[in-house]
Amino acid sequence: MPSRLSLALASLLCITAPLHAGNLVDLSVVTPGGDPFAQTEFRGDTWVAGAPGARYTLRVANRSAERLLVVLSVDGVNVISGQTASPTQQGYVLAPWQQVDIRGWRKSLEETAEFYFTELPDSYAARTGRPFDLGVIGAAVFREVSPPPIPWSPPVAYENRGYGGRDDARKNESRRERQGAQGPKGAAMEQESRASADAVASAPPQSAAAPLGTGHGDRRYDPASTTEFRRASHSPDEIVRVFYDRHESLVARGIWPGPPPSYSRHEPRAFPGSFAPDPW
Repeated sequence: MPSRLSLALASLLCITAPLHAGNLVDLSVVTPGGDPFAQTEFRGDTWVAGAPGARYTLRVANRSAERLLVVLSVDGVNVISGQTASPTQQGYVLAPWQQVDIRGWRKSLEETAEFYFTELPDSYAARTGRPFDLGVIGAAVFREVSPPPIPWSPPVAYENRGYGGRDDARKNESRRERQGAQGPKGAAMEQESRASADAVASAPPQSAAAPLGTGHGDRRYDPASTTEFRRASHSPDEIVRVFYDRHESLVARGIWPGPPPSYSRHEPRAFPGSFAPDPW
């Protein structure tokens, strides 16, 4: 499908929380008021300590000078459509350098149902028959197709008659020199803005305790609009993941200071879906 209809949020927000940095986007988990949840790095992954009943928001920031499509999943479920998440699905479109807050499961262009940490049976994924990938938030990022280049045509020589002659030529030359001096500076700034972080490593072992999940909370007014976006490739240019669980489980796994883990459990996948399954 050459053109995909995606959601675009209108608001711009100030960065107030530590972010999990990717090459193209930053992803963080914050409270509805913008305060960061406690988090730690372990074996290359970012882990957030949640608590049952606590509401949270996903903060996504575009680090690039181009529009990006960000397909978001929570517990292996697309946050817009509610489908088992796959990078091929719809997502949010971020303008260059834009930052947005995703507050919940999208119910319409006017409302979302709030995200909140909860026990496994109450999680949205479990209540819709998909309790296998709790505890992970994913962002699949796509670049946009570049517009076709403007065909080059040779300059047209003409004789300047009555409009300054040599003076105009000097002004044009001076203007070209100024533009040439500004060019390298602008390129360096853009290159610096795209400095990449370390690649995401494999997930650490997890405890045998029941994992924390994300619930389907109260509906809130959270307007969005639609826009056209053509992906530059079929595969994501980047996938960013953030894992979460309750603090005591993270301690038991050795992610927060505590005894080393002695067990393992199924690793949740941010995008477990591929093709449409048969109904059951």
